Amino acid sequence: MITEIKGWHVATTFVLAFGVIISVNLTLAFNAVKTFPGLEVKNSYVASQAFDRNREAQMALGWDVSARVEGEELLLSIVKRGQPIAPEITTAIFGRATNVKQDQLPEFTFDGTVLRASVEAGAGNWNLRIKAIAADGTLFQQRIVVETGS
Repeated sequence: MITEIKGWHVATTFVLAFGVIISVNLTLAFNAVKTFPGLEVKNSYVASQAFDRNREAQMALGWDVSARVEGEELLLSIVKRGQPIAPEITTAIFGRATNVKQDQLPEFTFDGTVLRASVEAGAGNWNLRIKAIAADGTLFQQRIVVETGS
Protein backbone atom coordinates (compact mmCIF):
# COMPACT_ATOMS: atom_id res chain seq x y z
CA MET A 1 0.00 0.00 0.00
CA ILE A 2 1.48 3.37 -1.04
CA THR A 3 0.93 6.23 1.36
CA GLU A 4 1.04 9.85 0.50
CA ILE A 5 3.92 12.02 1.80
CA LYS A 6 2.39 14.85 3.68
CA GLY A 7 3.82 18.13 4.87
CA TRP A 8 4.34 16.94 8.43
CA HIS A 9 6.44 13.98 7.11
CA VAL A 10 8.77 16.39 5.31
CA ALA A 11 8.91 18.77 8.28
CA THR A 12 9.68 15.93 10.71
CA THR A 13 12.44 14.57 8.46
CA PHE A 14 13.89 18.06 8.05
CA VAL A 15 13.88 18.75 11.82
CA LEU A 16 15.37 15.33 12.68
CA ALA A 17 18.13 15.54 10.06
CA PHE A 18 19.22 19.03 11.03
CA GLY A 19 18.78 18.21 14.72
CA VAL A 20 21.34 15.40 14.38
CA ILE A 21 23.76 17.67 12.48
CA ILE A 22 23.46 20.51 14.98
CA SER A 23 23.79 18.24 18.03
CA VAL A 24 26.93 16.57 16.61
CA ASN A 25 28.46 19.98 15.82
CA LEU A 26 27.70 21.31 19.29
CA THR A 27 29.14 18.19 20.94
CA LEU A 28 32.37 18.42 18.92
CA ALA A 29 32.71 22.16 19.54
CA PHE A 30 32.13 21.74 23.29
CA ASN A 31 34.74 18.96 23.55
CA ALA A 32 37.26 20.94 21.48
CA VAL A 33 36.98 23.96 23.77
CA LYS A 34 36.92 21.85 26.95
CA THR A 35 40.15 19.98 26.12
CA PHE A 36 42.14 22.92 24.70
CA PRO A 37 45.28 23.22 26.84
CA GLY A 38 45.35 27.01 26.70
CA LEU A 39 47.71 29.70 25.61
CA GLU A 40 51.48 29.32 25.24
CA VAL A 41 52.13 32.81 26.60
CA LYS A 42 49.99 35.32 28.49
CA ASN A 43 50.73 38.23 26.17
CA SER A 44 51.95 37.39 22.68
CA TYR A 45 52.99 40.97 21.92
CA VAL A 46 55.29 41.18 24.94
CA ALA A 47 56.72 37.71 24.18
CA SER A 48 57.41 38.71 20.58
CA GLN A 49 59.59 41.66 21.63
CA ALA A 50 62.38 39.35 22.84
CA PHE A 51 61.71 36.40 20.52
CA ASP A 52 64.52 36.99 18.01
CA ARG A 53 67.08 37.80 20.71
CA ASN A 54 66.14 34.67 22.71
CA ARG A 55 66.16 32.49 19.60
CA GLU A 56 69.61 33.68 18.57
CA ALA A 57 71.01 33.04 22.08
CA GLN A 58 69.43 29.60 22.08
CA MET A 59 70.78 28.76 18.61
CA ALA A 60 74.26 29.93 19.69
CA LEU A 61 74.28 27.14 22.29
CA GLY A 62 74.61 24.64 19.44
CA TRP A 63 72.49 22.00 21.14
CA ASP A 64 70.97 19.11 19.18
CA VAL A 65 67.94 18.00 21.17
CA SER A 66 65.72 14.96 20.57
CA ALA A 67 63.46 12.72 22.63
CA ARG A 68 61.92 9.28 22.30
CA VAL A 69 60.06 6.76 24.41
CA GLU A 70 61.39 3.26 24.87
CA GLY A 71 59.20 1.01 26.96
CA GLU A 72 58.26 3.07 30.01
CA GLU A 73 61.19 5.47 29.78
CA LEU A 74 61.45 8.87 28.19
CA LEU A 75 64.94 9.40 26.75
CA LEU A 76 66.03 13.00 26.24
CA SER A 77 69.24 13.47 24.26
CA ILE A 78 71.01 16.83 24.39
CA VAL A 79 74.23 16.90 22.38
CA LYS A 80 76.69 19.77 22.00
CA ARG A 81 79.52 19.38 19.47
CA GLY A 82 79.05 15.60 19.46
CA GLN A 83 79.20 15.27 23.25
CA PRO A 84 76.14 14.48 25.42
CA ILE A 85 75.45 17.09 28.06
CA ALA A 86 73.11 17.35 31.04
CA PRO A 87 72.03 20.96 31.61
CA GLU A 88 69.87 21.98 34.55
CA ILE A 89 66.26 21.30 33.50
CA THR A 90 64.01 23.75 35.31
CA THR A 91 60.71 22.64 33.75
CA ALA A 92 59.71 19.51 31.87
CA ILE A 93 56.16 18.61 30.89
CA PHE A 94 55.44 15.44 28.94
CA GLY A 95 51.94 15.22 27.52
CA ARG A 96 49.58 15.09 24.61
CA ALA A 97 49.53 17.90 22.09
CA THR A 98 45.77 18.41 22.37
CA ASN A 99 44.92 18.24 26.08
CA VAL A 100 46.46 18.43 29.53
CA LYS A 101 44.72 15.45 31.17
CA GLN A 102 47.68 13.12 30.66
CA ASP A 103 50.44 15.64 31.42
CA GLN A 104 53.33 14.26 33.43
CA LEU A 105 56.30 15.96 35.11
CA PRO A 106 59.25 13.69 34.38
CA GLU A 107 62.22 13.61 36.78
CA PHE A 108 65.34 13.16 34.65
CA THR A 109 68.57 11.44 35.63
CA PHE A 110 71.67 11.57 33.43
CA ASP A 111 73.34 8.22 32.63
CA GLY A 112 76.33 9.66 30.76
CA THR A 113 74.65 9.63 27.35
CA VAL A 114 70.97 10.56 27.75
CA LEU A 115 68.62 11.94 30.36
CA ARG A 116 66.12 9.26 31.46
CA ALA A 117 62.75 9.52 33.17
CA SER A 118 59.90 7.10 33.84
CA VAL A 119 56.67 7.97 32.01
CA GLU A 120 53.39 6.39 30.99
CA ALA A 121 52.93 6.85 27.25
CA GLY A 122 50.76 5.10 24.73
CA ALA A 123 50.61 5.39 20.99
CA GLY A 124 49.94 8.76 19.47
CA ASN A 125 51.28 12.30 19.43
CA TRP A 126 53.24 13.26 22.54
CA ASN A 127 55.20 16.42 23.24
CA LEU A 128 57.94 17.26 25.69
CA ARG A 129 58.05 20.93 26.66
CA ILE A 130 61.33 21.72 28.38
CA LYS A 131 63.07 24.72 29.84
CA ALA A 132 66.74 24.27 30.66
CA ILE A 133 69.56 26.53 31.76
CA ALA A 134 72.91 26.32 29.98
CA ALA A 135 76.19 26.61 31.88
CA ASP A 136 76.45 30.26 30.78
CA GLY A 137 72.93 31.02 32.10
CA THR A 138 71.18 31.03 28.70
CA LEU A 139 67.57 29.85 28.84
CA PHE A 140 66.77 27.04 26.41
CA GLN A 141 63.10 26.30 25.83
CA GLN A 142 61.60 24.03 23.24
CA ARG A 143 58.63 21.83 22.45
CA ILE A 144 59.84 18.49 21.15
CA VAL A 145 57.63 16.01 19.28
CA VAL A 146 58.38 12.66 20.91
CA GLU A 147 58.70 9.36 19.07
CA THR A 148 56.73 6.76 21.01
CA GLY A 149 57.91 3.69 19.13
CA SER A 150 54.34 2.35 19.17
